Amino acid sequence: MARLAVASLVGTAVEFYDFFIYGTAAALVLGPLFFPTFSPLAGTLAAFGTFAVGFLARPLGSIVFGHVGDRYGRRPVLFVSLLLTGCATVAVGCVPAYGSIGIAAPLLLLTLRFLQGLGLGGEWGGAVLLTAEHAPAHRRALWASFPQIGPAVGFLLANGVMLGLSAGLSDAEFRSWGWRVPFWVAGVLAAAGLLLRSSLAETPQFEELSATGRRASAPLAEVVRGHWRLVLLTAGALAVGYAIFYTVSTWALAYGTERLGVSSTVMLTCVMAAVAIKGAVTPFVALLADRWGRRPLCLAGCAAAALWMFPLVGLLHTGRPLLMFLGFLGALLAFITMFAVVAAYLPELYEPRVRCTGAAVGYNLAGVLGGALTPLVATALSEGRSGPPWGVAAYLTLLALLSLGCFALLPETLPERSAAVEGAPA
Repeated sequence: MARLAVASLVGTAVEFYDFFIYGTAAALVLGPLFFPTFSPLAGTLAAFGTFAVGFLARPLGSIVFGHVGDRYGRRPVLFVSLLLTGCATVAVGCVPAYGSIGIAAPLLLLTLRFLQGLGLGGEWGGAVLLTAEHAPAHRRALWASFPQIGPAVGFLLANGVMLGLSAGLSDAEFRSWGWRVPFWVAGVLAAAGLLLRSSLAETPQFEELSATGRRASAPLAEVVRGHWRLVLLTAGALAVGYAIFYTVSTWALAYGTERLGVSSTVMLTCVMAAVAIKGAVTPFVALLADRWGRRPLCLAGCAAAALWMFPLVGLLHTGRPLLMFLGFLGALLAFITMFAVVAAYLPELYEPRVRCTGAAVGYNLAGVLGGALTPLVATALSEGRSGPPWGVAAYLTLLALLSLGCFALLPETLPERSAAVEGAPA
């Protein structure tokens, strides 16, 4: 289990490194380089628009790779999704700016961002099922939480590289070529991840499905026909988690540097410190889920998020590093109280024959609702206001309440509490 967990963690860390490095670049440099004819606000919105395309592609990726995972095994998904995301990320670092090739530059950026999202849409389902379906039932949340640490590691790696380059290079050098280096590094990381995953075994539950001839012939059709309500509830439940993370990691970065005049180095340091603590507490929250249940932790995380969004915005608006860090930390602790658990919770909600498709589609639809729209909505709501952008706080609070309601409608899946319905669709 330790070897499987590490392999899942490393793979998700590499893929989320690829995904996050684009978000950081969108907040810092992509607007002026690829949309120079736009106003500063319009350029930021356009850069966040290409950022959102990755989220729009993720549900499609979950459908494509979910079909592969349910028909041919979880293992192939891990290789193809990592390869696709890695190649697309390296290519982003090679795209000439608008000044060199004109309108072709943002179009290429858009296409490569779509491919990034397509690959990441398949990665989560494969990595989570690899650990969840190997893990003993009484420690499933703990082992399945390791892929959930991967995003924190990927974020820290991506922003650490970006922070080092922005601090070590002049502004002109960073905007000219320095921002491309993290994208090129993705190629080395992807190769290492593929090598580590080369010796992984297929999960026992999929081998049993194959041996008994019970694999789904059309997984998406089965999910739509028999589990559509569950998919919509999980998407709504997880939306606030995405919104919180990308408010902190993407919108707040742009707001702090452009509106508050805080240096990018200070903003990145505050966000990275909060993300590091969030990653460290992930397995401890998962242990609580193995003891007390999945649903109570998710409800607690949503309630905490609803209460913390106004303090978050108020602390951010001060522009003071310590206060901003505390705001980010409170938001991310609420976030991980939910997301440390969902790697075990979502697979348990679906029967094994459609698990890869159902869990991944619900998870990635939440990314569209919470991750794709939030930087755009928050940027629009905060424009032209001299005081704290309370509209952003109100938007996030309403989203947290929506997610709270969706979690309240989902069942508990802790094996000891749901033994009577083990193996049946939730």
